[in-house]
Amino acid sequence: MSAILGLNAFHADSAACLLIDGKLVGAVAEERLGRREKHTSLFPANAIRWLLKDNGITLSDITHVALPRDTQANRAAKAKWIASHPRQGIGAVFEHLSRSKKTQSMIAQLSDICDVDPARVNFEVVNVEHHLAHIASSYYCSPFEGTTAGFSYDASGDFASSMAARCEGTKIEILDRVTLPNSLGFFYTALCQFIGFDQFGEEYKVMGLAPYGEDRFSKEMQALVKLPEAGWFQLGRGYFGMHEGGESGKVDENAHLVMGRMYTDKIKNLLGEPAKRDAVTQREMDIARSVQVRFEEAAVHCLNRLHKLVPTDQFVMAGGCALNGVANARILRETPFKTPYLQAAASDDGTCLGAAMWAYHNVAGGQERYHMEHAFWGPKYTHDQVKKVAENSGVSVIECKDDAEVVKRVSKLIADGNVTGWYQGRSEWGPRALGNRSILANPAIATMKETINAKIKRREGFRPFAPSVLSEDVGTYFEQDVYSPFMMHVVKLKSEWRDRLPAITHVDGTGRLQSVDKVSNPLYHALIKSVKSHTGIGIVLNTSFNENEPVVDTPEQALDCFLRTDMDVLCMGRFILVKPHKA
Repeated sequence: MSAILGLNAFHADSAACLLIDGKLVGAVAEERLGRREKHTSLFPANAIRWLLKDNGITLSDITHVALPRDTQANRAAKAKWIASHPRQGIGAVFEHLSRSKKTQSMIAQLSDICDVDPARVNFEVVNVEHHLAHIASSYYCSPFEGTTAGFSYDASGDFASSMAARCEGTKIEILDRVTLPNSLGFFYTALCQFIGFDQFGEEYKVMGLAPYGEDRFSKEMQALVKLPEAGWFQLGRGYFGMHEGGESGKVDENAHLVMGRMYTDKIKNLLGEPAKRDAVTQREMDIARSVQVRFEEAAVHCLNRLHKLVPTDQFVMAGGCALNGVANARILRETPFKTPYLQAAASDDGTCLGAAMWAYHNVAGGQERYHMEHAFWGPKYTHDQVKKVAENSGVSVIECKDDAEVVKRVSKLIADGNVTGWYQGRSEWGPRALGNRSILANPAIATMKETINAKIKRREGFRPFAPSVLSEDVGTYFEQDVYSPFMMHVVKLKSEWRDRLPAITHVDGTGRLQSVDKVSNPLYHALIKSVKSHTGIGIVLNTSFNENEPVVDTPEQALDCFLRTDMDVLCMGRFILVKPHKA
C-alpha cells in the first residue's frame, strides 16, 4: 500500500491531502480548522491530524510526504537576479534558507504533531517544483486520455510564475517556464493594491469591480504587461517590486498575512496616486477594468501560444491566476482549446494534491489514473452530532424523515424568498462553496443581492453572487454552454434572462456559474430541480456559508453564523431550523 501525505506548508493557503494507492481520500485547507484564519500559513497540523484519524491510519503508515517546493529548481534564474539586485537578493536568500530549514525537519515536526516516535516513521520526502505541482493537481485529476496541454500561472513559486507542459498517460513533460521578475500574478496583485485592496487574497474584488469601469487605461496597461509575439509575457521594467512583498507567510498581531507593497513609485507616473482602502471612485473602477482586460489578453496570448506547442482540444490549468473566471471563459471563446479541466483548489492549497499525485505516478510507480469528479473532500459530521446542535439551538426545528422531505421543504422555503443556510455532507475542497457549505436564495427576487450583501455577508455591494445551475439547463440560461462544476467560469447570461435573474446577474450581464449534475452532488441537484418546480427556473443563488471568516466547518459554526446574521432558515443534514419571524 502507498499512503501519500501531500502538504502545502510554510506558505499562505496551508493545506493537506491524503492519497491511498493513488486515490484521493481527503483534502482540507488549514484555515477551515483550528484557529480559522483566512489564508493561514500555519503548518497544517489540524488538517494532518484529521486526515489520519478520518482514514484510520497513523503517521507510521505514511510511505511518502510530498511537498510542492523544490529549492533546486530554476537556480540559474535565481542567481542571475540576485547578482543584479543584491539588496533585495540578500533578503530573498535568508527567507529561502529559513524555509529550507523548516522543510528539512519534516520528520521531527510531523512526529511531534502526531505524537509518534520518530523512530517508527519511515516515509520518503518528495519535493516537486511548485508549478509542476499545480499542473499535476489538474492533469492527474482530469479524465483526459491522449495528449493534453497543461498550464500554470500565479505570482511566483520556486522563482517561476508560469509553466507550460505536455501531458500524456502518467507523464508530464515541462516545455517552458517564465521566471521572475516577470509575473502576471505580480501584475494583478500590485494593481489590486494600488486600487486600495491591500490585504492578501483580494484579487477577486478587482474582477468584480472591473465591469463598473471603462477601459481608459489600456495604453498604460500595455506598458506594464508586454506580450511579445515570440514569447509569453514580460513586465515593464521598474514598475514592480519583487521580494519586497514581505516575508512569505508573515502575519501581524491580528494573525493577518502581511503584504508589502508590490508596485514602485514609478507606477504613479502612469496612474497617479494610489487609492486609499475603501475609497473606490470611478478612476479605480476604470483601472480595475483595464487591469482585467490586459490580464485576459495575456491569458489568451499564452494559451494560444501553448496550443501551438501542444495542438489538442484538451487542456488543464491551475495556479492562482486560473481562478480568474472571466479570463477562463474568454480562453474558451478565443483559443482552439475547447475541453478544459481546472483544479477546484487552483490556488496554493491545491499544490499539496498536485505534489502527492506527482509522487504517486513518478516515485511510487503508480500507473492507474484517478478522476476527481467532485470537490467534497473535507470533514463530515454525523447525524447525531448535527442533531445535538440543532436541538440545543433554541430555534424551532423540523426533523425530516429522509432526503426527499428535506428537498421538498427547503426548496419551497427558498422559492418563497427565505435566505437559507445549506449544510450537508463533506465540506468543499478549494475556495468555492459548491453546495455543501452554502447560503442559498431565490435569484429571481430583485432585492436579494442587496439583502444578502448588507445583512448576511456584510461585504462590498459591487461583488456579485454565483448561480448554481442544473447542468442540463446551462444552455438555456447562458450564452456559453460550459461544464463548470467547480465554479471556474464567468459567462454571459442570455439577454432574455438578465432582468429575470437580477440577484445573480452582474452589471455586465455575467454570472460565475456552477453547473450541478447528479453525479457530483445528487442532493444539491435534487434541491435545485425541486426549486425549479416552484419557480420555473433551474437556478439558485449560491454564496459561501460564512461572514468575513473561513467557510464554516462544524455544525456549531454553521449555527453560530446563522444566529448572528439575518439568514431566515438553516438546513443541517435532515434538520431545518427556522427563525421565529419565519416560523
